[in-house]
Amino acid sequence: VRRRRARARLRARPAPASVLFVCHGNICRSPYAAAAFRRALPPDLRDAIDVRSAGFLTPERPAPPEAVDVAAARGVDLSGHRSRFLTPDEARRAHLVVVMEPGQAAALRYLYGRPPGRTLVLGDLDPGPIETRAIEDPIFQPVEVFERVYDRIDRCTAALAAAIADAAGDAGARRG
Repeated sequence: VRRRRARARLRARPAPASVLFVCHGNICRSPYAAAAFRRALPPDLRDAIDVRSAGFLTPERPAPPEAVDVAAARGVDLSGHRSRFLTPDEARRAHLVVVMEPGQAAALRYLYGRPPGRTLVLGDLDPGPIETRAIEDPIFQPVEVFERVYDRIDRCTAALAAAIADAAGDAGARRG
């Protein structure tokens, strides 16, 4: 039910001009999700949508070696990534904020006044059966956990990119 609602909500509005991926520390999940989403977008939307990531903790922290290695095996370079702190202005300005856990959506509402309809829990788009909406935090876990988490992020960001591409196509058809 959540998956159908999330997809319907995305398709019912114009493609966002900006998508911000947020996780706790911005060193494992959100930077990878931003890169995977960018890669999953159709070429005509890659330059049209500003894709970023940020987190709730201190900035300038590197991705852990496990994240860098697992991402590299998937064609994503996190070696130069440094965490970014989510600012109130950035949280309010993004057209769509995608979080990894429901509690992060609540924090965006509470801390930054972010409207619930403009925030999405990424796990809600998982096309497979799920045990939880949250995308597991792999920090301090073995490589196998990073692989499992990045598999899920890949599935969810592909679904997100498809829903946004559908919305963009529908908007183009309505204009034409």
